[in-house]
Amino acid sequence: MPDLLTRAQLNRALLARQHLLERHRGPAVEVVDRLVGLQAQNAWSPYVGLWSRVEGFRTDQLADAFWDRSVTRIAVMRSTIHLVTAADALLLPGLIAPLHAKDLRVNAQHGAALRTLDVAEVMAAARELVEAEPRVTTALGRLLAERWPDVAPSSLAYAARGTLPLVQVPPRGVWGRSGATTWTTAWAWLGPELTAAAPDLTDPQVLAAEQERFVLRYLAAFGPASVADLQNWSGLTGMRAVVDRLDLVRYRAEPSPGAVREREVLDLPGATLPDPDVHAPVRFLADYDNALLGHADRTRIISAEHRPYLASPNGVVPATFLLDGRVAGTWDVPRDRKSGTVTLTVRPFARPTAAQRDELHAEAAGLVAVMAAEADERRVVVVDPDHADPG
Repeated sequence: MPDLLTRAQLNRALLARQHLLERHRGPAVEVVDRLVGLQAQNAWSPYVGLWSRVEGFRTDQLADAFWDRSVTRIAVMRSTIHLVTAADALLLPGLIAPLHAKDLRVNAQHGAALRTLDVAEVMAAARELVEAEPRVTTALGRLLAERWPDVAPSSLAYAARGTLPLVQVPPRGVWGRSGATTWTTAWAWLGPELTAAAPDLTDPQVLAAEQERFVLRYLAAFGPASVADLQNWSGLTGMRAVVDRLDLVRYRAEPSPGAVREREVLDLPGATLPDPDVHAPVRFLADYDNALLGHADRTRIISAEHRPYLASPNGVVPATFLLDGRVAGTWDVPRDRKSGTVTLTVRPFARPTAAQRDELHAEAAGLVAVMAAEADERRVVVVDPDHADPG
């Protein structure tokens, strides 16, 4: 009978693999690679994610990586924008392609129009346009509509995004810079040498091998985890068949509150599990951080009683912080202030102890010093919770 893992064991394993127990001592790009990217809907988000995971992280380290093209922003897992390495920008879109293809058929806003088109022709036309010159979304849609005038430009641009590996080119994503979302293909942006070295996913054997490596990388960053967790993180279905080809360690996981039975979770052979009692320091997470979104069952990192605090009508996942390894509140800071006083506001779900409050202040002070480096003064405010109904 496989060993039973408690939620505390799963929590500490996740934190260790996410570099949230101990910061990584090495280049930030190594963490981007090991975590199979960082969520990056907002341009500032991966900077926070890396600051919490990399010892001595500075914003210019990531900004420089955008300019030298060792990282880029692209829609991959769950069709959401991630910061990924150059190699993953050439690999992950192909692995995630079934998700995009399905979405183009069933998307509530664009699916009906796109089902009337030869999407391959739209893809070819869009590729020619964005490789000739990086294009903003509206311009790309308008140019495509010259050829398909009966289809909304927004739907045509959506088809391009769902069929091409479109990266967002700088200065978008560069700390301290601004710019419209401007697209070209990963092939054009990263160049023929890197593109030629990417795996050929049209070869069934290569595709199968890369799917297996995809699972192993997920477990290295998020495991132990279930097949449902893997599918929730990636957005893909049918991953059980890939998992069953692999030699993995199988555990039973402590049932979630209200669940009637244990779950099977999988891990890499030889992977170590930290002591569940090891100290977990305060850590600040960006909005949509994959440490929160990387599992179907998220009870290892947030309790059922606290999940309503993160609910919003439009699905926005706020920036959060961890106390003892679990989500314990939210935080925010103005990101458009260049001078004056900038305040990072911490909102715990429950009143922290005096020691926890001190640790929160210290970690928050380090974060606001990075996020508001040019401000005249920086402050941290920890708000006393009012215990109001989170709904």
